[in-house]
Amino acid sequence: MKLSIRNATLALALAAFLAAPAPAQETPSVDEIVQKAQHMAYYQGQDGRAKVTMTIKDKQGRTRTKAFTILRMNADDQDREQKFLVHFSEPADERGTVFMVHKHVGKEDDRWLYLPALDLVKQIAASDERTSFVGSHFFYEDVSGRGIEEDTHELVETTANAYVLKNTPKNPGAVEFDSFTMYIDKNFFIPFEIRFEKGGNVYRIARVLEVKDITGSDGTVYKTVTKSEMVDVESGGSTRLDYESVEYGVGLSDDLFTERYLRKPPQQFLR
Repeated sequence: MKLSIRNATLALALAAFLAAPAPAQETPSVDEIVQKAQHMAYYQGQDGRAKVTMTIKDKQGRTRTKAFTILRMNADDQDREQKFLVHFSEPADERGTVFMVHKHVGKEDDRWLYLPALDLVKQIAASDERTSFVGSHFFYEDVSGRGIEEDTHELVETTANAYVLKNTPKNPGAVEFDSFTMYIDKNFFIPFEIRFEKGGNVYRIARVLEVKDITGSDGTVYKTVTKSEMVDVESGGSTRLDYESVEYGVGLSDDLFTERYLRKPPQQFLR
């Protein structure tokens, strides 16, 4: 079987990430695995900034590119409250678009979208969480994170390098999937693949393509995902995210995450 260049690159990246088998250790509880994976995916460092290039490929192979900056700040030390801004700089007709989230574990998040062409601030309803994020194959909920209390979690397999968790929604009427399976690295608790299933079939797959060590302003080294993708298995389309200039400890303040800064984003943090 021939292996495409793209798949070969992915295989090499994952092989490097998973190269060192985890030493023998006691298996943590399911709750511990889920909480650590959530922390590594969304809550590392007190705050952070990254420039991101989004490449969207449709089923005909045509691509579109968008660029944006993410500003993120934890609002507590319990991995429950968090705020972030996503500010778009490309393409030109989307420049100035801002997506803002106030994330709350255990209750619905608050989400806003600012559309500069209309000078309109739109609050995104909870029912829109699992719709496309700015035309990509990621959903709004993929970007801001799904609440761990919204699903039941079951450890279905432990491999040499991964914990495999099946997650089933407590309110199946609120989502389009039946369950999703997470493959979580045993060394660093980074979820490196997530498979969404419906009717017995996998229809969406999120994958980590690259992980790097990023040193924060306080000298702490953070194991960070710098390339990832979401594949729509049914349509054949996909979206890739490339993270550049990732920084931790940039000194963001709480007042930046207000409606005022949707219309007037903090330029000093977007350069």
